[in-house]
This record gives sequence, C-alpha cells and structure tokens, in this order.
Amino acid sequence: MKKSLLAIAATAALSMAVATSAQASDVLIGSCIYKFDDTFMTGVRNNMEQAATTLGAEIELVDSQNRQPMQNDQVDTFITKGVNALIINPVDRSAAGPLADKAKAADLPIIFVNREPDRKILDSWEKAYYVGAKAEESGTIGGQLIAEYFKAHPEADKNGDGKLQYILIKGEQGHQDATLRSEYCVKAMKDAGLDIVEVGSDNANWDKVQGHDKMKNFITSLGIDGIEAVLANNDDMALGAVEALKSEGYNLGTDGKDPSKFIPVVGVDATAPALQAISKGQMLGTSLNDAKNQGTAAVRIAVKAANGEEVTSESIGYTLTDGKYVWIPYVRVTQENYKDFM
Repeated sequence: MKKSLLAIAATAALSMAVATSAQASDVLIGSCIYKFDDTFMTGVRNNMEQAATTLGAEIELVDSQNRQPMQNDQVDTFITKGVNALIINPVDRSAAGPLADKAKAADLPIIFVNREPDRKILDSWEKAYYVGAKAEESGTIGGQLIAEYFKAHPEADKNGDGKLQYILIKGEQGHQDATLRSEYCVKAMKDAGLDIVEVGSDNANWDKVQGHDKMKNFITSLGIDGIEAVLANNDDMALGAVEALKSEGYNLGTDGKDPSKFIPVVGVDATAPALQAISKGQMLGTSLNDAKNQGTAAVRIAVKAANGEEVTSESIGYTLTDGKYVWIPYVRVTQENYKDFM
C-alpha cells in the first residue's frame, strides 16, 4: 500500500514539473466521452479539463450518449472543425479501428481512454495511444478483500457450510474491463484458498439502478440467507447492490446495528459516493481507478503529439510502455485508508 501511494505521489510530482514547462496555447483537443452520466468518466473528463487549463490548451468535450454512430459523427465534426488532437473514450471498443483510421487520414494524434482497443489498432497509426488501468489488478483487489473478510469473520459463513456463496454483478457484456475484473476477482478468492460457489451473476452495465434491480432479483430468487458476498465490477453497481441490501435490513452502517446484518460488497473506482459508503460501514471496499492521472496523462500526450514533440515517459511525466500505453495503477481502498482519497 505504501509503495503504491508513494508511486502515485512521485508520478504527481513529476507531472506537475512537466505541466509547468509545457506550452499549448494553439492546441485544440476534441474529446468524445461514451456517456456523461457515468460517474467514473465524469471524473476523467473533469480532470482532462483541468489538465488542459494547466497546460494552456483548449479542450472540447462531447457526450456520445452511449451511441457509437453518434460518436462517429462527433469525430467527423471535430476533424472538420480542425482540432489538433483527439481523445476518445469509445462507446464500443470494437469501433476503435475506424476511429483510428479517421485520425490517421487527418494526421491527428488519437488517445483512447479507459476502453482499450486491440493492439493492432494502436500499431496501425504511429500517433495512436492508450491511457487506462489494468483491469486484472482491480479484480484481484476485490477478490482479496472478500477473502480477507471471510477468513477474519466466521459469521460471514451464514449457513456454516465452509463455502462462500457469492454474487457477481458485471459491467457491460463484451467490455474487457468487465471480463477481466470478473475473471480475476474469482481467481483471487480461489488463490486465497476459499471454497467458493457462484450463486448468481448478471450484467448491470455499470449502472447503479441496474445494479440495484439485479440485486433485488437475486435476493428474491435466492433469499437473503443464500448470499454471503457481492463483487461488482464498479462502484455504481456496488452501491445499487448496497441499496437493495439496505431495504432488507442489511448493510445499514456502523450505527449500532447487528454486525451479522452485513454482507461484504466490493466495487471498483473509489468514487466519492463509494468512499462515503465505506466510511459508514455500508460497503467493504473498492479499488482506486485513478481518474485524475488518467485524464491528465491523456491530455499531456495529446498536447505533446499535437505540437509535433516526441511523446516519451520523460516528456509526459508518466511511464510510457511500448511507446503506446500509459498504465495507471489501482490502489486498494478500505475503512483503513478511505480518507486518503476523499
């Protein structure tokens, strides 16, 4: 944990040094976000705006409303308008290829954020990059948090069978983060030596309301006593699950309620509402998906590339892997350290 925090602090310090030396007064960045009402991507775009202001660049952000055809048109509009770089959070990662082709034809740098294209797409254009986090890290953290809790709290085994009955609430079907987070949280629980049983799994598309509704369905079909843990691919869905549990008298917080009325729920992102839920004892934990550094790194690359400067680890203040990737590490967040991220 300390190593991760030190790494983030060092990155931030180096980033500030790069920012103060960069000049980008003539750079206009066009950015498409898959949908504005996604909690995590709201953090990313807010930090892109802040980074652009710091660098003296201009950025225009548009809402693709979770519609790929709309995003395709928005990219065309940006190109026609004469932007100097594109930052794209694709609606559909499989559509990244045509977007990269558009950027290449217009000789524009394109930085994909949060939804990773296939490597061959990045290799098809020398000015194509990706900024994100390795989803397997967040999945591993979630699985480890559940395993640690289950081992430390015998009462978590509600039916006393020595097995962990868990629910998995997944993000968007086909999204690489949903796939990897789901795979690695299960792997982490198994690696910890738990005997686990998946009693329910469904996609809730990163959405809190859908997370709530899916959890209510599981409670109805399985009974509350048939559920011993919930792992969600993001915080919004985890918070939806918590709301469903609260309606059953569970996860009401650290206000003198029966501790046996708590089912551990983990998410991903460390959004402000999730941190509040962790602080109240309504949610077990999450992992920081660093919106600040993802947004900042994307803008740094866009500005450097738009100015015709070399994009390197030294020039952007973030480690650039294979000349294409900036990976921002996840950090585990629990009641012990949530205040560090508020």
